[in-house]
Amino acid sequence: MSSNMLSEGHISEIGLEDLSDSDEIDFGKDDKEILLSNSEDGSTVKLQRQITLLSGVAINVGTIIGSGIFVSPKGVLLGVSSVGMTLIVWVLAGIISLLGALCFAELGTMFPSSGGFYFYLREIYGEFAAFLFLWVSLIMQVPASCAVVAITFGRYAVQPFFPSADCEPPMFAIQLLALNSVLLCGFFNIFSVRLTTAVQNIFTVFKMLALTIIIVMGAVQIFRGETTSFENSFEGTTYGGLGNALYSGLFSYAGWYNLNNVVEELKNPYKNLPRAIYITMTIVTIFYVFANVAYFTAMTPQELLASDAVAVTFGIKVLGVFAWCMPVFVAMSTFGSNNGSLLGLSRMFFVGARDRQLPNVLAMIDIKRKTPMPSLLVVTFLTCVYVFAKDVYTLINYFNFVLWTSSGALSAGLLYLRWKKPEMSRPYKVFIGLPIFFTIASFALVVLGTISAPLDTLIGVAITLTGVPFYFILIRPAKIPKFLHKIEVGVTHWCQKLFLVTNEEKKKK
Repeated sequence: MSSNMLSEGHISEIGLEDLSDSDEIDFGKDDKEILLSNSEDGSTVKLQRQITLLSGVAINVGTIIGSGIFVSPKGVLLGVSSVGMTLIVWVLAGIISLLGALCFAELGTMFPSSGGFYFYLREIYGEFAAFLFLWVSLIMQVPASCAVVAITFGRYAVQPFFPSADCEPPMFAIQLLALNSVLLCGFFNIFSVRLTTAVQNIFTVFKMLALTIIIVMGAVQIFRGETTSFENSFEGTTYGGLGNALYSGLFSYAGWYNLNNVVEELKNPYKNLPRAIYITMTIVTIFYVFANVAYFTAMTPQELLASDAVAVTFGIKVLGVFAWCMPVFVAMSTFGSNNGSLLGLSRMFFVGARDRQLPNVLAMIDIKRKTPMPSLLVVTFLTCVYVFAKDVYTLINYFNFVLWTSSGALSAGLLYLRWKKPEMSRPYKVFIGLPIFFTIASFALVVLGTISAPLDTLIGVAITLTGVPFYFILIRPAKIPKFLHKIEVGVTHWCQKLFLVTNEEKKKK
């Protein structure tokens, strides 16, 4: 390697040992000074521990509380048909999510690396299983889910301007607002982790304020004697749709695993990761259950089932002239949810690329801002594409089995590690009954979901398996075809010069 090549390990390592001097990156003088100085404060080029316990709680709470609790509690009621059983399902969904989060807390302290699901799957089951999860997450699951949340943002952000039920806002306007929300979240995440967490803290406060208003007004309704819905509350309970009811409830708790994706940026992760999970799940479960109680004080079960936006209907019935604030709060809640999702999920792809399971450019970091810019750009771009997809809502139904199969596999893997490697360091350790119960619950959810929607599960499996040829052609071989290697090197070098990004700086021995 020639003497004019940067010696700090800051340029892409992909294929450099096979390249001639003519293939080296020609950085300009100013770029070299930035690269060699790393940043204004002289810190090394790597992810920085900037996330405090408070911000960690805000990330988790802000990601979990999106549109679900405000828009679709009727999915739970539709499955079990009674008010009493509906509330039990909300509590049960919270407990299942808490158990999963605690199992992940143990995994996160055993393997203190960002990447969450992907990294744990790789450590326990190997690269192939981890790659398939990474593949389906990147090409569809993550951007489609973020796009759905963004469209919900657009729908509720525009609603105050179209108050009449007879005047529907144009879909293109909703999509443009969704697009702008995604781009803004992407900008925050790329610009600064501290800015991102500050935004997350602010929007988490607003969504908690919205739920507090709902709960307080529900309490007022109860004091007024509006308790008709709770009389004979278990009458008419059905169990045939229990699986779908649980799926609907668990969808609203989705995101309990998000903080594990940013462990490398969490201060004192061995203590703060479990603490943040306990605090988050306790807060969310309490607020969710009491919010549902409040809904039933203002609406009969039949009225709730007829509403496509329960919180908005609640506002119209209870808040009077201030009803307009509910769609605004829902929009703010969804924005905060996507902001936190981009923060966490981009790190999963960053870690996957760092392990050479994705193109190397996705493992690079902005030299000055210490954020995984390329990974964030790709996730933001794909989300923007899915915002304009025709059937994006249908797409996310295909991957319930991916989430719960992976969750069950990881809790089962936790049990395996307890038996096979008892000597491993476990700064945080859960009672062994928790992963046993969560494993059983996860696979039961997969079975129930498959029985109720076999075609969706089959399609999800088929999409996941499309990653198999890519793994055995591009990932598994020691060397990929020369023409692909040259393309990757060329794209990587171009991106480095365009965005001033580089691989993490390795520790000097």
